[in-house]
Amino acid sequence: MATPSPSVPLLQMQRISKQFPGVRALDDVSFDLERGEVHVLLGENGAGKSTLMKILSGACGRDAGEILIDGRAVALQSPRDAQALGISTIYQEFNLVPHLSAAANIFLGREPLHGAGVINRRTLLAGAGALLRGLGTRIDPAARVGDLSVAEQQMVEVAKALSIDARILIMDEPTSALTESEIDELFAAIARLTARGVAVIYISHRMEELARVGRRATVMRDGRTVATRALPCPIPELVRLMANRDIAHHFPPPTRTRGVPILQIERLSRPPKLHDVSFTLHRGEILGVAGLLGAGRTELARAIFGADQPDGGCVRLEGRPLRLRAPSDAIRAGIGLVPEDRKRHGFVPGQSVAANLALPQLRRLCRGGVIDRARERSLARRWIDELRIKTAGPSARVLTLSGGNQQKVVLGKWLAAGADVLIVDEPTRGIDVAAKMEIYQLLDRLAGRGAGILMISSELPEVLGMSDRILVMHQGRLQAVLDAREATQERVLHAALGLAS
Repeated sequence: MATPSPSVPLLQMQRISKQFPGVRALDDVSFDLERGEVHVLLGENGAGKSTLMKILSGACGRDAGEILIDGRAVALQSPRDAQALGISTIYQEFNLVPHLSAAANIFLGREPLHGAGVINRRTLLAGAGALLRGLGTRIDPAARVGDLSVAEQQMVEVAKALSIDARILIMDEPTSALTESEIDELFAAIARLTARGVAVIYISHRMEELARVGRRATVMRDGRTVATRALPCPIPELVRLMANRDIAHHFPPPTRTRGVPILQIERLSRPPKLHDVSFTLHRGEILGVAGLLGAGRTELARAIFGADQPDGGCVRLEGRPLRLRAPSDAIRAGIGLVPEDRKRHGFVPGQSVAANLALPQLRRLCRGGVIDRARERSLARRWIDELRIKTAGPSARVLTLSGGNQQKVVLGKWLAAGADVLIVDEPTRGIDVAAKMEIYQLLDRLAGRGAGILMISSELPEVLGMSDRILVMHQGRLQAVLDAREATQERVLHAALGLAS
């Protein structure tokens, strides 16, 4: 086989089109990738990025267009075809078996064998160890994957891709659950890969990290490619290309009025994750909760919502002590939770938009023990219109929606139920810039109606831009309470690190 010319891109996707029932997902899309390049793929949720990558990974067929590797047209009819050509994908939800070792996951289905057909454990561990060391990690190949951190599991996924001689690596939101130090380690590993000629397609909504990792960025909008820019490129320009409009201010102007106390937390404890936490949330207030991973923020949310039982302390709603033995008790009291992992805990994926919007108020919608579907659809249509949820209709499955629209459904069910207190844990994780703005506006509107909102976020600009006050947690304790008008990123980080003010 002739060696491809260096001037020929490693990958060319030319005039790709894809139609789903009622939706033109891709319309004449072109995209290319050079050897050893990190090419960032940008776009709002629903822009077509996922469909394009599914076609490249062999998970989905195309209706028109051509894909070339090293200048030769290829047929990608299955993920196996893509793997044979050196194309590998690392999704946000890792494809790993928790109870198996890192080595077993890396070579799953391709284990080295002894002559008798028994797995050669020594060769397996040695091969996995070499791949992991090549990424600059110190992960023990014999370690159980379920015991590894998210960042370490991601490195196992990268090593698995390299074990099949991946030449093209697709990374979908790879930093969404990583700390800053873990992001640095990931970028160092990506640099090692590209130095060896591996090319990376990098999908992310975290605009501030693009120039650190990418050489070029291609922007998609409404199923089309609209521009390719060299990086670094001004973020406002990229956002304008994504949204087809200028976005001057991410956050709504501060016009809310703080009302009377609605939620009082008194010495709430659940060792070792939560210790003696006390604060008050007011009507009309967005109370931000900041802290590093492991600070106890999610544990606080779960305890207030009745998902975990505290060992001590009291939760009061408008002065009344609540007995929260289960989430159903919190829901009856008018407390809602938008969880950190919306796909696992925020909605029922196999159910419709209408069914999910109605979840907290099924009793109200039942007649004689049977759900009144007409009332359910009527409720759904109202909130689909009010929240501008992009869906084929109330009967569409939530799983078919983009991330931003899924989050609107999760928020919408509490708006529809009239929740007085809403706890939102990482409300904009994994959604695009324009969808974030809509979520911010929804939260602002809800607070403006008199609800109290407890907003947990790992994005400091989000905490500073949306909050009236900020709680900062460190190792399960409330380290500081800051007025958002006077708070800075430095002050919040100082407290999050447990440093005295």
